[in-house]
Amino acid sequence: MSTPPNLIHAYRHLLRAGLRAVQFSQPSRSTITARLREGFRDPRGTFDAERVRRTVWFLNAAAQQRGLEHKILKNLCRVHWDRMRELRRMPWRVRVRSELEGKGKGGKKRVRDDVIKGTEFEHYERTIAMLNDSMQLCLR
Repeated sequence: MSTPPNLIHAYRHLLRAGLRAVQFSQPSRSTITARLREGFRDPRGTFDAERVRRTVWFLNAAAQQRGLEHKILKNLCRVHWDRMRELRRMPWRVRVRSELEGKGKGGKKRVRDDVIKGTEFEHYERTIAMLNDSMQLCLR
């Protein structure tokens, strides 16, 4: 399956602008590349050239001066890095257990002890979604 050239160009423009915006610093650099790969490999994802163009403008503005755009990008990278680090620290048995949604013996579902677990970042993700909708961006 071949990839359309405009998709490749969009990926490269976003990667270049993102790396310039974080000044190639190590934790942010790996975060930017990971999120970008994840977004472009998503089979449910849609491609909107206008949103990509606006996102590149946003990243270029973040690279030029330490204003609001820079702070937003810095916080996005920090939150993603912390979430991935927390997942890496979690033992594989705990991850599998949480994915199975706590089934107990005999196939009965166990009641979760912590109702907040799994919803910690819900408000954060909604805020990013509203920012994307209002500014026509494609930040993750």
